[in-house]
Amino acid sequence: MPRPIPARPFAQPLHRQLRDLMMARIEAGEWSPGTYLPPEIKLAEHYGVAVGTLRKALLDLAAEGVVLRRQGKGTVVASHDSDAVLFRFFNMRRADGSRLRPESRVLARGRRSANAEEAQALGVEPGADLLCITRVREGDGVPILYEHILLDAARFKALETWPEVLPNTLYQLYQTEYAATVHRAREEITADRATGACARELGLAVGAPVLLVRRVALDYSEQPVELRLSWIKTDGLHYRVEV
Repeated sequence: MPRPIPARPFAQPLHRQLRDLMMARIEAGEWSPGTYLPPEIKLAEHYGVAVGTLRKALLDLAAEGVVLRRQGKGTVVASHDSDAVLFRFFNMRRADGSRLRPESRVLARGRRSANAEEAQALGVEPGADLLCITRVREGDGVPILYEHILLDAARFKALETWPEVLPNTLYQLYQTEYAATVHRAREEITADRATGACARELGLAVGAPVLLVRRVALDYSEQPVELRLSWIKTDGLHYRVEV
């Protein structure tokens, strides 16, 4: 039986309403990453809309990176394979503009209480238990980045000890093991100076200039998944993003 499009209290094109309904099913896990959606004709019948309207909704989801349209195969919910995630969210380039393929080395995993800024970024209460992963990332065999990755310990508790060896790219792990898909990220970039462990791990003098990137990773519902603070050694490197 067709599922009617619910009435909305505001003016919105039909295909956008349909996009929201399908997004809700993806968020709820009804269509998980890597799952092919039903054929377009069946979906259109299910929602009681024209195929053209359905296709507009799917194109919106594809433009947002939520689904992939595969010629001759159909529409699949996007999944985070390691290479796709790495090159989408790692924006450092060599001086000649070529890509780096960083490798990660975990220094520590532990817990700490959220300060006010961290709590606000992650949507938890100040003092809430956070999981902190500290690691170094190397490019061309040289340490280039020191970072703290902060997560809500209530949600990501197992990550404190499992897996024993963390993967190079964590977003795929979040998606497959915790049903937390990083859809986009909000970043703030400032100039900073290396101190303490950051200076030591990057082989810099205390006070040497570094680039600080503060990233909040968000899921489909715009809810925070992760707070990441990355201090980057910029010798021979630059940050590049296309908007």
